[in-house]
Amino acid sequence: MEGVTVEEFERHRSKLFGLAYRMLGSAEEAEDVVQDAFLRWHRAEAVASPWAWLAKVATNLCVNRLTSARARRENYVGFWLPEPVLTENGALGPLDRAEQREIVSLAFLVLLENLNPVERAVFVLREAFGYSHRETAEVINATEANSRQLYARARRRLAEARAGSACRTPPRRDLVERFLAAAEQGDVPGLEKVLAEDVTVWVDGGGKVGAARRPISGIGKVARYLAGSFRLAGTETTLSAAEVNGSPGLLARAGGTLVGVLVPETSDSRVTGIRIVANPDKLRALSRSGALPGS
Repeated sequence: MEGVTVEEFERHRSKLFGLAYRMLGSAEEAEDVVQDAFLRWHRAEAVASPWAWLAKVATNLCVNRLTSARARRENYVGFWLPEPVLTENGALGPLDRAEQREIVSLAFLVLLENLNPVERAVFVLREAFGYSHRETAEVINATEANSRQLYARARRRLAEARAGSACRTPPRRDLVERFLAAAEQGDVPGLEKVLAEDVTVWVDGGGKVGAARRPISGIGKVARYLAGSFRLAGTETTLSAAEVNGSPGLLARAGGTLVGVLVPETSDSRVTGIRIVANPDKLRALSRSGALPGS
């Protein structure tokens, strides 16, 4: 065993953040978990396997946070969405495979809310970090058999939730660009050309800004809602493309201030769903992350 060092912790910081974010769906809370893990690391005298030790600490901190978060989200004003994260700089680790991108998408993170905290921990460790059931069991203080049962139950619950959801494939960039142009111009006919008949919009305003509190569905209603929203926002509001949670997305700015993040989803070359995060509390971490694309 070796004494702990700050340098060793920093080698694992990014990966630790990726683990905590997948568990919590919140960039700010994930950063808090990383800091809490660092404080515990600093107090440790010796650690045989740094990443295994840190992953266990962070996972259990996340499980504790999720228990209270579930109660908070029951009282959340409007539709809850995860905090968006820009991923072009590798903030959430490698996203080379479709499976890696799916698990950090806003749509899939919403699905993960159907799991209890321990089920979510098992699923994330297995799917995102390639943990064996033996390794997972050590993290959650359970047996391998328990880990297998929890993983099977998590997959079953996600399959059931997915069957009734609009978790679709990420959009092509050219389709996002067409959507962007029509939305910026408030072009209802142009929007209708790229929207699917059963398109749905989910908006997370958190009660902090004027936003639809229930999903809006149907090509006509969605096109008018989007066009009207941009007209009300005024000519100072602009959209720019960015990679958000592993998918092509759009950043909305008003007078240079980030006021929203839009992530479309597609199927058969049409936009089938749009998730919009407008809650200013959920945009703070992204705004602080450095120069935003298009600024």
